[in-house]
Amino acid sequence: MRIVRLDIASATSIEAFGSVGAASIRVADGNGEAHVYVVRFEPGGIIGPHVAGFGQLLIPTMGSGWVAGEDGVRVSVSPGAGGFIAKGETHSKGSEVGMTALMIQVSDLAPDGERLTRPPGSG
Repeated sequence: MRIVRLDIASATSIEAFGSVGAASIRVADGNGEAHVYVVRFEPGGIIGPHVAGFGQLLIPTMGSGWVAGEDGVRVSVSPGAGGFIAKGETHSKGSEVGMTALMIQVSDLAPDGERLTRPPGSG
């Protein structure tokens, strides 16, 4: 058994996609293209628009933030309600107040359909 350190002091700044005030900690990788990160957003932090190379789940553990699709409409996420981004989907994510989230990336990610909902006003 081992303990996984998740302290933000070991985080790496995210500078791609016009990102500001965002950092990640690589937590684990797996066979078959799977990656797990802890992502920390400072207040006002953002990871700018980009195409998802993997299916992603962004699961807030502290604070709150938002995810946005290609249309740029921001949908709130917080502990208990995370964001799912499909592989190939243009998206961005960030936080106005600060957020720590678990980000899971898998080549062919298919979350339980019973847990998925559409953002208000998206049809």
